[in-house]
Amino acid sequence: MNKIFDTAKKAGLDGFMLALLTMILLAWLWPYPGMKDSPLPLSEISTIAVSIIFFFYGLRLSPEKLRAGLVNWKLHVMVHLSTFVLFPLLALAFRPLFKSDDSQTLWLAIFFLTALPSTVSSSVVMVSIAKGNIPAAIFNASISSLIGVFLTPLWMGLVMDAGTGHAGPGHFDLLSVVGKLSLQVLLPVCAGIALNKRWGPFAERYKKYIRYFDQFSILLIVYTSFCESFGEHLFSSLGLKEIVFLGIGMLSLFFGIYFLLTFISNLLHFNHEDRITAVFCGSKKSLVQGAVMSKVLFPGAQAGLMLLPIMIYHALQLIAASIIAQRMARLNEEERIIN
Repeated sequence: MNKIFDTAKKAGLDGFMLALLTMILLAWLWPYPGMKDSPLPLSEISTIAVSIIFFFYGLRLSPEKLRAGLVNWKLHVMVHLSTFVLFPLLALAFRPLFKSDDSQTLWLAIFFLTALPSTVSSSVVMVSIAKGNIPAAIFNASISSLIGVFLTPLWMGLVMDAGTGHAGPGHFDLLSVVGKLSLQVLLPVCAGIALNKRWGPFAERYKKYIRYFDQFSILLIVYTSFCESFGEHLFSSLGLKEIVFLGIGMLSLFFGIYFLLTFISNLLHFNHEDRITAVFCGSKKSLVQGAVMSKVLFPGAQAGLMLLPIMIYHALQLIAASIIAQRMARLNEEERIIN
């Protein structure tokens, strides 16, 4: 059990998750500093911090690693189809179960989760623990973040309609959203990649401190988002029962995708290392990207509610994936000893 907690800690499930819950509690108790009429420019600060996050992310991503990852194209196609097609289609299939206006808003938040790209750090950590294809994991998780700049807004533009209380497709300015995300995410990443040879070793040397900066920025985004939501009483329709059912639904979504990817990987005759990479990279969703995109797609009070499913999914995916990764590592070691 200690190994499972250690693995989850490496992937981000440690004091950071406790800090996230603290930020939500603080937003509930003291929402004024994060609201629009506050004199503190917390929203603007978090926007700048996000660009810095992705600049350092690009700084640690060498062009050589990206080129090396292009070889295993079947694995990459499968991972990205799972991330950007299979996940959203599953959410669309369950949409008829959400009939009221309040439940439609919750469904939109769940759909937003399913349209997000895969996470980078936890995917690579889990693949490493389970002895999978690490270069392929780095490639898939990295490319997923870049693809998400375009595909996530496209999916959201297709489903947001007047019935959900949000702007309809005719009012959803896709070019504007993609433009903002390109400036906040894509441009800093490309700038970081361009400077990789010169400043990459520096980023690797201080990656621990860079990670602290990343986490602080996400905490700031979560706080400001939930301040607006609590201020507008958007959570009044959600009780403990709804939160519990949402958690059960998120865990079911993770295992449903995980077992489906395992089946498809066996069907495609992937080797053992590629199967591990496929199931871990294809079943993850990025809290970082969710926090960033919620600021652009759902300005104001809606952002906090839209972040709720991804925050729950993020915590549960780390717990479940760490248990699975430890089990895979143990089975691999036993098989190595027998052989």
